[in-house]
Order: sequence, then C-alpha cells, then structure tokens
Amino acid sequence: MHLDERKMKILQAIIRNYLETGEPVGSRTISKYTDLNLSSATIRNEMADLEELGYIVQPHTSAGRIPSDKGYRLYVDSMMQENERQVEELKEMLVEKEEKMDHLLKQVAKVLAVNTNYATMITAPRYQKNKLKFIQLSRVDADQILAVIVTEGNVIKNSMIPVSETLDDETMLKLNILLNTNLNGLAIEEINLGMITLLKAQAGLHGSLIGEVIDAVAETIKEDEDLEIYTSGTNNIFKYPELADQKRASELITTFEEKQLLSKLVDDNMEEGTGEIKVYIGEEAPIQTMKDCSIVTANYEFGEGMRGTIGIIGPKRMDYEKVVGTLKTIKVQLDTLYQKDLKEE
Repeated sequence: MHLDERKMKILQAIIRNYLETGEPVGSRTISKYTDLNLSSATIRNEMADLEELGYIVQPHTSAGRIPSDKGYRLYVDSMMQENERQVEELKEMLVEKEEKMDHLLKQVAKVLAVNTNYATMITAPRYQKNKLKFIQLSRVDADQILAVIVTEGNVIKNSMIPVSETLDDETMLKLNILLNTNLNGLAIEEINLGMITLLKAQAGLHGSLIGEVIDAVAETIKEDEDLEIYTSGTNNIFKYPELADQKRASELITTFEEKQLLSKLVDDNMEEGTGEIKVYIGEEAPIQTMKDCSIVTANYEFGEGMRGTIGIIGPKRMDYEKVVGTLKTIKVQLDTLYQKDLKEE
C-alpha cells in the first residue's frame, strides 16, 4: 500500500527519533518533532493506521511505537531515491595512492568504522569472470587422471578425476587438444550446455570424461579459498543495547573473527553485480547471527573484471542516510582509483 504524505512523514519521524534515542516513540514526541502542526490525537490515529499496516509495532505495554522491519524497508527504499550525500572527509583519504592493496583496504574498513560507529568489512577484489588459459590432462595411474587448470593471472589449480577406462597417450593427446581448442579464453559462464554436448559428441567414447573435466573446471574456478576479508569496528557492537547482550554480541564477534560466514554475504552481493547499494534488514540478512542487525553493502569495481564487497553492520536503528552516503562515496572512489593509477603509470 502506498502511504499518503502525512503518514509517510509521521513514519519517518518515528524512525528518525528511534534512531537517535533507541526508545519507543509516542504521539506527543512526534507532535513536537514534525512540522505537520497536528494534534496528538490526530497523530495517534495515524500511528494506529501505521501499526495496522505493519509499519510500526508496540513493544510490551509501552505507549510508544518502534519501527518494524517493514517500516525500515519503506524508509530505506524511499530514502535511497533521494540525492546521495557526499562524505567529504573520506574523499581525501581515498584519493591518496597506497603502496599496498591490503593496507588501503584495511584503512577503508577502519575509517568506515570510525565514521559510522558500526562494524565494517571489505573484501579484496577478485576476478568475477575468470577465464581459462590452459587445461592439461595427465595420466596418474589406471584409475585416475590429473587435470591442471590454469586461469587468468596464472593461477594454477589441480583436480584429481577418477576414470573407469584405460586411456593411452594418443587418447590423452586428443582430449587435451579438444578441450584447449574449444575452451581456452572462455569464462566458465560462457561454457553452456550446447557447447558441452558438442564436446562430448566429439570425444566419442570418452564423452563422460569430458563432462567430468568441465565440472572440475567449474568447481576450481569458483573456489573462494583465496578470498581476503578485512574487518574493523567489531567492538562498536557493544554501543547498542539491543546487540550487546552476551549471546548476541558473542555470536556477532565470532562471525567477524572467523570470517567464513561473511563469505555468504559476499556471494549474495556478487550475484547482484556492481549495481546500487543493497540493504538487508533483520530477517533479510543472509547470515543467521545477523538477524537482529541491518547490513548495508556495495560492490566496487577495481579494474576490469575485479570486484570486491564493502559492508557496514549495525542495529536496525542505524543511521541509514549517513551509511548509504558513505558507501556511495567509497564505492565511487574505489571504482575510479584503478583507472587513475593506470593514467599515472
């Protein structure tokens, strides 16, 4: 349902007041907080409608209301349509050329944490459409072959493939020629079902082996074992009572320290490409330990085909406007930093 202007202003006032105080918001507070010049009775009626529509909820027996996830979602979506805010103090830091990528990314995570008072993360850039340079099949013994897969950047990965047939030297040579002639220079996304079917047909009796080799290629290219994630500001979690109880805080800090779970968040964002800012509110979060949080993320492009993810994690009452504005500035600066360095070289 589309809210009229009055309801929208009241909802925004409730959310902004709750962001500032962390306390349920009553009609008298809203009457002083907005420029609508409405009586407390009128505001109470509008708040009752907003509660019935699911945008605000009444905690316990308090007379005040707090935003629901649905209310936060409407607030974020409408806010993100407005002109983005520029965060000037971050620009100067990002335009300075850093000697090492990891130092730059650690500094970005630290500055984001200090600037927002939330927990932050940023991943090192990685190829998203990694292309094959070479495949070498070698016979290990009668029961298995070794597939050596070389991708862009001269990254070498190995995969052992079991075989149920004896492969002589001539057969191995033909299979290597077939695979390299057709697959070299392709990203895994470009190897479609029609191409695989054609390759299997050309391989004849060894068609099933071709399918296993392509599966191994896909698996090795998509491995995330080299993903670097830098975090900062985890202690900021204790600043927010709704996240600071022992169980929640412990789970969140463990998530940041171990980092494996953060890869789920990265994968979810990489599927979205390098588009707009993405906001997860409460149950929308892809990580179970962050269901009481809000997460704001953006992907940055650092050179052709290399992407990374930036994320800010805080309470659902986070300052969305500041966070989104900050991320947009960071994203733009990182997107242009690589091109700037190329020009300087």
